Amino acid sequence: MKRRPLGRTGLDVSEISLGTVELGLPYGIPEAGRLVQPDEAAAARLLNTALDIGINFIDTARLYGTAEEIIGRALHGRRQEYFLASKVPNFADENLTGHALRERIFASVGESLRLLQTEVIDVMLIHSAPVEVIRRGEIMSVLEDVKRQGSVRWLGASVYGHDAALAAITDGHYDCLQIAYNLLDRRPEKQVFVQARAAGVGIIARSVLLKGALSHRYRYLPESLVVLRHAVEQVMALAEVSPDGLVELAYRFVLSQQPPETALAGASSVAELEQVVDAAARGPLAADLVAQIAGISIEPESLLDPFTWPELA
Repeated sequence: MKRRPLGRTGLDVSEISLGTVELGLPYGIPEAGRLVQPDEAAAARLLNTALDIGINFIDTARLYGTAEEIIGRALHGRRQEYFLASKVPNFADENLTGHALRERIFASVGESLRLLQTEVIDVMLIHSAPVEVIRRGEIMSVLEDVKRQGSVRWLGASVYGHDAALAAITDGHYDCLQIAYNLLDRRPEKQVFVQARAAGVGIIARSVLLKGALSHRYRYLPESLVVLRHAVEQVMALAEVSPDGLVELAYRFVLSQQPPETALAGASSVAELEQVVDAAARGPLAADLVAQIAGISIEPESLLDPFTWPELA
């Protein structure tokens, strides 16, 4: 497994990292009307296999259901083998400030440490941080106090959209960002990647499979997302791959760029994870294929944001 430096953090992270939302709650595009969430034994096998095959960065969050608890039980004896990222809620809907906000953030971090069975979290992110939260700076200020106490090592945010990412980079207090990036959603390339590289801000790519649309599950997208289905079919035709080859194509495209430094693999089984790792081992795509894929556009762009999709059943 190749590694890349995560911006100014000094962490050398594996090109493929493990996302754990699917371990803690149902997620993705339902196949045949259902989502597969592994039981705890299967989740433990997946987590341990990830370390065995060279993954050294695991991402989770307080809001990922039971994911932190599952990680803590499965990997408590292997903590020195991987870097750990988690997230605090952004509390934007609760209008918390001052002492109340500080208490909630410290409580969230404390609960993550307890469930993950660790004394320190390597990267703590503000979950889905909107521009307003980033510009206000209050949560980041509290997290810097948490960092000074030694509970976390590096700070950042997961963000949606161009404006929030650029606000965080410009702010100067964010060591890394988790952003959506995939072969259909290439919006970060023009400004976010350029500015992050210049500022030493590490980039963690999520949504590489666009919530499953860049896998064989694209066939289950509803008619309201037919534009996405057609775009995926265009990509398959360009690359001359079948639906079963989409996952490899998606990860090799993302890893053809730097940033990102690591691409999250959200897997619900060992087989799915091994497929992603095997894809990464085949190296980046040919430059001419990357250029051809870049010619495919989605209108309206809002279709690239899964939170705008209708409920999938």
